[in-house]
Amino acid sequence: MTDYNDFAKAEQQPLSLDSIGNRKIFVLDTNVLIHNPQAMFYFKDNVVVIPIVVIEEIDNFKKGLDEKGRNSRQIGRYLDKLRTMGSLKDGVHLENDGYIMVSVTQNIEKELNNAFYGNINDNFIIGTALYFHNFYKKSKVILISKDANVRIKADAIGLTAQNFETESIIFEELYTGIKNICISEEDYHNFSHGNSLTNINIELYSNQFVRLYTNELFDGEHLSGRYSEVDKTIYPLVNYTKNQEIFTIKARNEEQEFAFDLLLDDNIKMVSLVGKAGTGKTLLAIAAGLHKVVEENKYTRLVVSRPISPLGKDIGYLPGSKADKFNPWMQPIYDNMEILLSGKEEQKENGKIFGKKKTSLQDYLEFGFIELEPLTYIRGRSLPNQYIIIDEAQNLTPHEMKTIITRAGEGTKIVITGDPYQIDIPYLDTESNGLSMCAEKLKSEQLVGHITLEKGERSKLADLAAKYF
Repeated sequence: MTDYNDFAKAEQQPLSLDSIGNRKIFVLDTNVLIHNPQAMFYFKDNVVVIPIVVIEEIDNFKKGLDEKGRNSRQIGRYLDKLRTMGSLKDGVHLENDGYIMVSVTQNIEKELNNAFYGNINDNFIIGTALYFHNFYKKSKVILISKDANVRIKADAIGLTAQNFETESIIFEELYTGIKNICISEEDYHNFSHGNSLTNINIELYSNQFVRLYTNELFDGEHLSGRYSEVDKTIYPLVNYTKNQEIFTIKARNEEQEFAFDLLLDDNIKMVSLVGKAGTGKTLLAIAAGLHKVVEENKYTRLVVSRPISPLGKDIGYLPGSKADKFNPWMQPIYDNMEILLSGKEEQKENGKIFGKKKTSLQDYLEFGFIELEPLTYIRGRSLPNQYIIIDEAQNLTPHEMKTIITRAGEGTKIVITGDPYQIDIPYLDTESNGLSMCAEKLKSEQLVGHITLEKGERSKLADLAAKYF
């Protein structure tokens, strides 16, 4: 988006029935602006109404040090700038020929009494939309909210309500990173002998994996390869071979082989792994990271983190050091690392470092091979030559995801993992979270790879739970 320093027209005129004309009127809920402060500028040629109760709610958040606090302060700066260019009460005329106004009408109480009981902020926002619906009868009034319950209540009284979907994708069409292609028997034979495959007249994305077969019914027998956008060629997998052991574990299915092929490729600077519980996302990422840091010495350290809650929020007043406070949130990471380290016999060359038959997680932490870092403190850091894993990334907003990715310095690789069906943050969903957005928007970039893992490998019981619940 543009930096809105000069977004208002020089000549201002009060908003009236005549000036509105056939414009639509969009009433914004608080959560829309908190999600994206620039949302107020997205509705060009139309009228954006911000109820006064929204300003009051935002005022309660502005002192926070988290993303909500930062966005609240930014909203205040935008509106204060607009205030100097015109009357927010009458509506400030924008360069995009739209209007932004702050509604302070007292007439919503009558509208509310006809619809709801109780002085709830959500009801006041709905009441504002209902007032404009009844007063500006020639215009279509639309309430924009990321809260499903607000949209339901608005619909129940005859208002049009929509989610804020400018920054969202269609989750059912989310890029999986894999495509099935039917080829000739001659090409199949050549590829099976290690030759590459060119002149495929099918749209493929950079680093997309392909299953090649000759039977149009695709009965399961196939060859696997990876597409290179540089020379428009499909190559056999070179970074991971079947049954290869990566820091004590092997891929248990083809999707995990694809994941390892991306995780072990130093030319791929960012990998996203999406999958339900038990598909091995975090375990694969940590195994590849330890392999690259400890055994190949390609990166200076493995940095592992996961969101505690919205990015930047204080991790609390638990006693002890930062590590003590962070430990409860990192327990799933400890569990995965213990699986990898528990059976790792100490080799002679490693024995010179640790002097033990077996290494423990504490050994790797003390010698600087692994760093467990809360996302709270990642803003402002520059992380060169490191292997970074961000777990549970579905709980990040697109802006928070951008903040993390921009921390990557020269030579750094970032791996983001998560399950879009397990979102714990209000107003994020499968289509608007940072993980889904990242996988979909960056799918054509040569430095990026993605795989959606479908098959659960934790246990048969865990796979059943993930499938039916």
